[in-house]
Amino acid sequence: MGLLHKLSFGLVGEGGGPRGKAGARAYAIGDIHGRLDLLDGLLRQVEEDIAGRRPKKTYIVFLGDLIDRGPDSAGVVERLRTWRPRYGRPIFLGGNHEEVLLRILGGDATILPDWLKFGGAECARSYGIDVEALRRMEDAAAVEAVRAKVPRPHREFLENFADTFRFGDYLFVHAGIRPGIAVEEQDRQDLRWIREPFLGDAKEHGFVVVHGHTIVAEVDQRPNRIAIDTGAYHSGVLTALGIEEEERWLLSTGG
Repeated sequence: MGLLHKLSFGLVGEGGGPRGKAGARAYAIGDIHGRLDLLDGLLRQVEEDIAGRRPKKTYIVFLGDLIDRGPDSAGVVERLRTWRPRYGRPIFLGGNHEEVLLRILGGDATILPDWLKFGGAECARSYGIDVEALRRMEDAAAVEAVRAKVPRPHREFLENFADTFRFGDYLFVHAGIRPGIAVEEQDRQDLRWIREPFLGDAKEHGFVVVHGHTIVAEVDQRPNRIAIDTGAYHSGVLTALGIEEEERWLLSTGG
């Protein structure tokens, strides 16, 4: 799994910079994409990091895309569905990959070929689905084959993911936001799928957006957003961003 490491970003609020929620701490975890091995390693780091800090109300926020691409989507979902850490409250945000799987489970077979092409084949195999047989099936039969293998508790778990989580001067979301639109008026399609014009926009949003979805070689900190999807499924680097008051720091696997 590679070397586990921690990198401190230090204080960033001396000039009136962003602050986390008063009296609380948060960890944002980037796109896992079926890498249960990396998830387990990172959660151990988070637990150790919390143990070394003063007790505070703690949130562990997963930014979506738990599934697809990597080898064990089913294992990741089961791990987090049953995870009850004594040291923090888990928050789960929906990503575009969860959305696609849920649409298929809901009966939309038209997107099944694209799902298989963009990481769904690995997800299907983790649930014991014969992918080559699935490709040869008629639409209705293919949907039923997926439904038969994805346990109902997994589906219900994914269906209950939120879209955003506000933490002081930070907004956690999977993909980003549509610039110039109030949070409560954002379209779910943008929150889960957007790249441009969000990535290229340098204007202040009134908060710092912490997001995944777009892979970066290393965490990309900008005044109005922080990208933490470090491509875990192929890089071996799964990243968590810690926030407490004016402080930010990173935990990651591999690298």
